[in-house]
Amino acid sequence: MVVTLIIACEVGFWVLLAAGLALRYLARMPKTGAAVLLMEPLLELVLLIVTAIDLKNGATADWKHGLAALYIGYTVAYGHYTIKWVDGHFAHRFAGGPRPVKRYGMQRFVHEMKLWVRTVVMAGVAAALLQGAIWYVGQDGDASSLREWQATGLRIVMIHAVIALTYLIWQKKDPNGRSAPAEAADRPREKSLS
Repeated sequence: MVVTLIIACEVGFWVLLAAGLALRYLARMPKTGAAVLLMEPLLELVLLIVTAIDLKNGATADWKHGLAALYIGYTVAYGHYTIKWVDGHFAHRFAGGPRPVKRYGMQRFVHEMKLWVRTVVMAGVAAALLQGAIWYVGQDGDASSLREWQATGLRIVMIHAVIALTYLIWQKKDPNGRSAPAEAADRPREKSLS
């Protein structure tokens, strides 16, 4: 049940995102599109409630509950960023919006470090949810799978840190030779979702 719900939440995320952006740009209904996009967090709330009910009804805490916590953590940390990123590309492709900024050199490294901070937030949210589940299961239940997922979140943070550092060590140069100030990439786009 939990795995099916995780898959449904992921599919629902992309369906709502596509519907919201289509309404916003193709149907020229920005308020309706924004309302559809604001329904995204409801998916994670449903997943959290169903996971808690599953544990309350005596389900053994296992990898499914750990995956659900990590998925919720990912959505908390990266959900808005993903929507904004897709919105910028969609606006450029279908509504004449500005071309999304490509980052090179230190600007790219700073961007990657900001993404790493999001990964830290993801792991922190997941660890907190997992710790709540561990306490909920109590000493009578087996929570080893949930503790393993906490360790998995920490490993993800460390791997992402190494990947982010590669952008400092091996900096890619702009093929056009342009150099933009670091804050230019962080400036909000006129038509992007804020």
